[in-house]
Amino acid sequence: MSEKRPFVPPRWFVTTAWRIHRAIARRGPGRGLWTTADRRGWGSLTLHTRGRRSGEPRLAVVAYLEDGGRWHTLAMNGWSEGHPAWWLNLKADPRATVALADGSRHEVVASRAAGTERDRLWAAWCATNADLDALAASRRTPTDVVLLTPTAG
Repeated sequence: MSEKRPFVPPRWFVTTAWRIHRAIARRGPGRGLWTTADRRGWGSLTLHTRGRRSGEPRLAVVAYLEDGGRWHTLAMNGWSEGHPAWWLNLKADPRATVALADGSRHEVVASRAAGTERDRLWAAWCATNADLDALAASRRTPTDVVLLTPTAG
């Protein structure tokens, strides 16, 4: 018996949704896209980075979980191959800003979780989505867990 692959929306749908999210995000938090991490188990935030080639400001809306005063997200590119542009931008320059549902903004430094820490954080994501392991297995690109750690000051 074959195992059923979890549903992934068509790529055109995913990219259209991202465009809509970014357009709404430019208007500020509290417009229906932002939720705190306690509402569904995960929340959504806006991530402000700099383009790795252009140096221009970039914005992405990503899901997050909280972990002891920092946030973490998955670099999953809508379950398509390759890393999302925001993660490539953060690899080039790990400094960014996150905006939360309450309107607060925080300067952060991004890093890739590894080893047992990655396993622990991945398990937290799996608790929010039973299909996560199967979705990740459907990609050749590893799904990094990205830590967003607030900077002092």
